[in-house]
Amino acid sequence: QVQLVESGGGLVQAGGSLRLSCAASGITFSRYGMAWYRQAPGRQRELVATITSTISTNYADSVKGRFTISRDNAKKTVYLQMNSLKPEDTAVYYCNANINDLAHITYWGQGTQVTVSS
Repeated sequence: QVQLVESGGGLVQAGGSLRLSCAASGITFSRYGMAWYRQAPGRQRELVATITSTISTNYADSVKGRFTISRDNAKKTVYLQMNSLKPEDTAVYYCNANINDLAHITYWGQGTQVTVSS
């Protein structure tokens, strides 16, 4: 059974920092691309950051220079370090694992709430 369990969300003031973690089980973690998405109330889910199995990273323009995605294959965990947080970063953040293996396979976590107060 595949599980992605996020943690680290919470309430923070603007300008503050949070680090999200996503612990994976039930998959060969090192083979999967990992990503963080977010969804604010009334808005579509959007891609925040990705990290491939070869440690290539990519970021949404809105978070470049403020957020850093990383992974620890030994711990089967992906992280999102979020600095200089803004109220518009408020959203539920979701962890995603994905792989192209004959078919595209993707898994989601349950989400963790991040609230940035002004």
